[in-house]
Amino acid sequence: MNVFGNVYSDASVLLTGHTGFKGSWMAQWLLRCGARLTGYALDPQPHETLYRDLGLEDRLAADHRGNLSDLERLTALVSSVKPRFVFHFAAQPLVRLSYDIPVETFATNVMGTVHLLEAVRRSGHACTVVVITTDKCYENREWLHSYREEDPMGGHDPYSASKGAAEIAVASYRRSFFDPGGKVAVATARAGNVIGGGDWAIDRIVPDCIRALRAGESIPVRNRVATRPWQHVLEPLSGYLWLGAVLDDPGLAAYPSNTQFRSAFNFGPRLTSNRPVSSLVEELLRHTGGHWIDCSDPAAPHEASKLNLAIDKTHHLLQWQPVWDFPETIARTAEWYLAEQRGEVPSILCDKQIESYQTAAAEAGLCWAV
Repeated sequence: MNVFGNVYSDASVLLTGHTGFKGSWMAQWLLRCGARLTGYALDPQPHETLYRDLGLEDRLAADHRGNLSDLERLTALVSSVKPRFVFHFAAQPLVRLSYDIPVETFATNVMGTVHLLEAVRRSGHACTVVVITTDKCYENREWLHSYREEDPMGGHDPYSASKGAAEIAVASYRRSFFDPGGKVAVATARAGNVIGGGDWAIDRIVPDCIRALRAGESIPVRNRVATRPWQHVLEPLSGYLWLGAVLDDPGLAAYPSNTQFRSAFNFGPRLTSNRPVSSLVEELLRHTGGHWIDCSDPAAPHEASKLNLAIDKTHHLLQWQPVWDFPETIARTAEWYLAEQRGEVPSILCDKQIESYQTAAAEAGLCWAV
């Protein structure tokens, strides 16, 4: 299947944060596309096993351990690798943890992004850069309508604020140093609440569910009424890969332009996938069995209760849209964890789901998959 215009075949790609949940899935997909992949990240946390389960350490062209605070090392790496594509995933990604380590969160998410862009600027070579941020970068007013790319950046908690600040920093670098239509193309990508097999993060609802179920315990749900735009991990990854492809070759798009893709894009699910946490848990339990209990705590750190993304711009400019609806997203997530518990090989599970997703996208006529 000739996905993403075949632009990643034998292309040099630098992926930061490749040891994390989303980064590991991204690495798996890029390798399937034939990319010569270089990774730059910290070691995964002991509870984050997907990177090792996929055997990525033996499959990358190069695998570097380093901190985003090390500007000189980043600069040397970019200058040496000369990547055609850079996908920047590395971050401190957890809202609740950001209350405990706010300085580290801002340093990683803001200055880490600045250091990466500065390394690209200093290298002086042509490349396409996609910076991954989050739906939480918006100034959340707890309203019902969906947030659009032109809405103000903000954030109550340190994580959300740091991602809003990262977006502003990227826009500044793009305007100050990377000429419109020039040899460096930079865009940002904002996804919804991503779920899928292989996520073992602390304080994320699906991993918390799976850990409780495997321990034979009831699932503690701390914020049952909060609504989120739930999407399978393959949804935003397909968007990031397609955005990178179109930035590299605007002719792949229906309305080619050298400049309109060098901006921010939302990659969210359909509105029907905006569900409360309790709906997510109950749908998951349809596949796994088990029970949940309400552990709401009025004194808990603030987390947004309402959050929706508008994807009109992404749909019209990139012709991208979601593939799997809410029930399918939950079913695929449960399928992965149940199969892994039975002893099936994680890399094979990921490959099967990527193949199924690509087939469904092709059947839907999405331009990245045909």
